[in-house]
Amino acid sequence: MLIGELSRRTGVSPRLLRYYEEQGLLRAERASNGYRHYGDDAVLTVRKIRVLLDAGLSSEVIRQVLPCTRSENPDFDWCADIRDLLDNEIAALNARIEGLQRNHQALTGFLAPRTPAE
Repeated sequence: MLIGELSRRTGVSPRLLRYYEEQGLLRAERASNGYRHYGDDAVLTVRKIRVLLDAGLSSEVIRQVLPCTRSENPDFDWCADIRDLLDNEIAALNARIEGLQRNHQALTGFLAPRTPAE
């Protein structure tokens, strides 16, 4: 299928599909006219990419875990190092959450009512 059809079937813009290809997440064959041609499995691949992006994973991490996914949810075949990779992503996410909570407390403190100095 051509990029326009893949875009219609997935709801993902052609520009974003080209980006996925540049990032090594999606593969396309080139026809003699230079047009990208995607296999039928590309629809499922794009749906998996979207779910993984929505989970907060980077393109780099998705490139590593995508070969170990087997459904749109996605379910994982626990390939080597995937669990460790996802555990590291969770640890980094927890660190960001802690930092955001500190930022929130600081900003809330700036807005707290102040009593006049006596």
